[in-house]
Amino acid sequence: MRIGIVDDSALFRDGLTMLLASAGVEVVFQAGDVDQLLARIAEVPVDVVILDVRMPPTFTSEGIQAAARLRELIPELGLLVLSTYAETAYAAQLLDITTRSIGYLLKDRVSDTATLQDALRRIAAGESVIDPEIIQRLLARERHATTLGRLTERERQVLQLIAEGRSNVGIARQLHLHPKTIEHYIAGIFQNLGLPDTPDDNRRVLAAIEWLRDAST
Repeated sequence: MRIGIVDDSALFRDGLTMLLASAGVEVVFQAGDVDQLLARIAEVPVDVVILDVRMPPTFTSEGIQAAARLRELIPELGLLVLSTYAETAYAAQLLDITTRSIGYLLKDRVSDTATLQDALRRIAAGESVIDPEIIQRLLARERHATTLGRLTERERQVLQLIAEGRSNVGIARQLHLHPKTIEHYIAGIFQNLGLPDTPDDNRRVLAAIEWLRDAST
């Protein structure tokens, strides 16, 4: 298997090259940024390119953008994007590009030679490989989105005002509704969010937390 490595850290590139060489995997080129990558990939064919998600010049999502460009240029090329942090947004963007011959792993995983070899082999064979921690976060986000998706538009408005710390009277005044109507909406929110009336929990606080979690994703 022939591999290309793209990372702005020469130390990381060299270390990964040595790790792969010890496992019998050939690294045929290294690049420090996307421009170098595009120049080398045009000259040296590889099976899989390993890219850092954040590279020069902005150190944001150059790796994802490069993956999209490479998939257009060389559809059969395997792509493995590495990240220091478990960023679900980048994983979702990568999967929007394609679900074939693609991977997204935390950099901590590549120190495990067997895990890295397995990921490269599967990507080269056309599979997708996503870090288990990313999968857990994506599933948690999906479950959370599904829960809030049960609310009507009016219930979401009421929940937002609850999260802002407004009382029932304050919410009624804001939405030009009767306080009894607000009580009805709040009861629906508690039911749809699965928040039973118990002496140990403040359902308004728990509902507000759900809203704030959604706003932060």
